[in-house]
Amino acid sequence: MALDPTKHLDWEIAEDAEKDMLKIYEIGEKLGLTKDELLPQGHYIGKIDFMAVMERLKDKPNGKYVDVTAISPTPLGEGKSTCAMGLVQGLGKIGKNVCAAIRQPSGGPTMNIKGSAAGGGLAQCIPLTPFSLGFTGDINAIMNAHNLAMVALTSRLQHERNYTDEQLERLSGMKRIDIDPTNVEMGWIMDFCCQALRNIIIGIDGVNGKADGFMMKSKFGIAVSSEVMAILSIATDLKDMRERMGKIVVAYTKKGKPVTTEDLQVAGAMTAWMVDALNPSLMQTLEGQPVIVHAGPFANIAIGQSSIIADKVGLKLGDYHVTESGFGADIGFEKFWNLKCRYSGLKPDCAVVVATIRALKCHGGAPVPVPGRAMPEEYGSENVEWVEKGCANLIHHIRNVRKAGISPVVCINAFYTDTDAEIEKVRELSEAEGAKVALARHWEHGGDGAIEFANAVVEACDEPTEFKFLYELDIPVKERIEMVAKEVYGADGVDYSAEAEKALARIQADPELAGMGLCMVKTHLSLSDNPALKGVPTDWRLNIREVLTYGGAGFIVPVAGAISLMPGTGSNPAFKRVDVDVETGKVQGVF
Repeated sequence: MALDPTKHLDWEIAEDAEKDMLKIYEIGEKLGLTKDELLPQGHYIGKIDFMAVMERLKDKPNGKYVDVTAISPTPLGEGKSTCAMGLVQGLGKIGKNVCAAIRQPSGGPTMNIKGSAAGGGLAQCIPLTPFSLGFTGDINAIMNAHNLAMVALTSRLQHERNYTDEQLERLSGMKRIDIDPTNVEMGWIMDFCCQALRNIIIGIDGVNGKADGFMMKSKFGIAVSSEVMAILSIATDLKDMRERMGKIVVAYTKKGKPVTTEDLQVAGAMTAWMVDALNPSLMQTLEGQPVIVHAGPFANIAIGQSSIIADKVGLKLGDYHVTESGFGADIGFEKFWNLKCRYSGLKPDCAVVVATIRALKCHGGAPVPVPGRAMPEEYGSENVEWVEKGCANLIHHIRNVRKAGISPVVCINAFYTDTDAEIEKVRELSEAEGAKVALARHWEHGGDGAIEFANAVVEACDEPTEFKFLYELDIPVKERIEMVAKEVYGADGVDYSAEAEKALARIQADPELAGMGLCMVKTHLSLSDNPALKGVPTDWRLNIREVLTYGGAGFIVPVAGAISLMPGTGSNPAFKRVDVDVETGKVQGVF
């Protein structure tokens, strides 16, 4: 019997369930893989030879495609992964052939505030510890590939300073690129939250003088914000990945010409690090359904989607395929809608909007929860008024999903502390907006608690859709930014810094760059660019601070507000509670 989630922590539930989990070959068989298509990495996890699967099943119709998104979350998250796992388990309970595709957790939130991305309670994927601590090595491969580009750039800067044109060409076989050290697009990455590395100086002379490097300003981002991760999310095969890897813009010359990884002759070596990472990974839910894992999180600073490859494999192998988009529907679903579906050519049959009573209360006026501290006491008692006010945020997201021409299902992600009156108010207001509503208790009861949820999704998938993008790529970049700001976020307009204006002018003047997709960077804690503004803010304008160019991924990346590509570690981080049982070697405390 499963442990009671009201009395046990997520990691304790996972550890207990892992005693009875299926071996990876059993999961592969359940998913419909041949033995040659499954690449085991131990007893309980593996990778999928996706090219072999897609070739074998190229004529098989796709299953139903379901995206899981959410309202604007609290800093504690809203349980999208829990709902994705609960939905898969619920669909399994009603006899559907189902699989999921989720994102690999980053070491940053795992060791900081948010924890792993395995779900929670009785709706999780397992084995939890390897999933949360490196898994099959994809993020490590991304770090190596990305940082190799920075090694190539910084060493080239040093050599161009130290050698004459003749020496440089004789020693390197390359003519001078004439890189501008004050106009470097990339930084370094690591998979932790470390605010001390946001802005750094590198290449300080030491005992070796000028041989110690080229002194310059630099920066770190979190690994999942890397363009290499974005490329993994949207690449269709190895050839596509190799071509995209060579188009990454690392810096600019002193005349303003882009310097790519191909110019630095490093793109091939970067791709070599990524060959194994191109195959998606495989694990299971607590109830033994297959879960495909590929690409990374953080839709506020990255694309924040499981990969196109994972979804295409899942749609061939399952009658229902559940995928997940990062954070709220204003950023995660918007990128699924206008980026991922555009690149994949896939059209969703249904979108789930996850809502918790806790978050609705937060948007309705309750004190904002602070990670690492006790939940404010106001959340412990019924307050239908706060829930009703907070539903304005939920309704905004329902309307965004409808703009894509998709049938929305509101999942009330219930906890045992929620009251009947609070739940009924969410149902009433959501149904008045025309959305299907399902009360889901998978956190407490697993698949048995998600049967209403699963049936609502099946019903929504059977309804016709009229999927459409918010914008086309031939529209000027500024107009597209303003469409997202006004139509999706609810802004009155957009303001740009001088630096952003300069970047946009350069992008718009280049037809190839101007035709790329739009990957917005914005706080996940508000519809606006100010995380303190809850509910549905009014009378505000979106502030674009800078605009990055991801030439390989094919993204224009406007950065709004004060958000950073390197999150910070809080004062009471999760790593304080992680340890190892030295007798058994089991890791404890990862949640």
